[in-house]
Amino acid sequence: MELRARNCLQVIAVSLALTGGLAQAAGNSSMAVSAVVVSKSNCKFSSGTMALNFGNVDPASTVDATASTSTGFTCNGSAPMATFFISAGDGLYSTGPGARRMQHATVVTEFMAYSLSLSPSSATVPKGSAQTLTVTGTIQPFQFQNVRAGTYQDTVVITLTP
Repeated sequence: MELRARNCLQVIAVSLALTGGLAQAAGNSSMAVSAVVVSKSNCKFSSGTMALNFGNVDPASTVDATASTSTGFTCNGSAPMATFFISAGDGLYSTGPGARRMQHATVVTEFMAYSLSLSPSSATVPKGSAQTLTVTGTIQPFQFQNVRAGTYQDTVVITLTP
């Protein structure tokens, strides 16, 4: 009987030793996983930056101050027809959705409101055909007639999806 008890203890001791060894041999490793899903439309601007300059705005004027700029883009995805959407962010100094404002360059508490329109803002076009986006900015007289003289500026992100 004593021999059986000793054998059982030896088996248990061996089992614990093996288990401990396996736990030490096992480890954790992390693996990064990523994927890039390519758009069927794959539309991209041909230029990375655009500039919209209203120039000199006369505070005595009673007509809208307007300015326009354009940039090209192409959709070269896998689909024969590409559908795109273009949107403009609210800028750095907006007071809410669609309430864009330019900030005075030296008096940071002074602002001048303006609006933007995009043409086209969406369409379906043949793959590979060159397209042109025109951005038109408007400052209405009541927005510039009583502001402080000086330079005003803002930055707006134009997004072309997909």
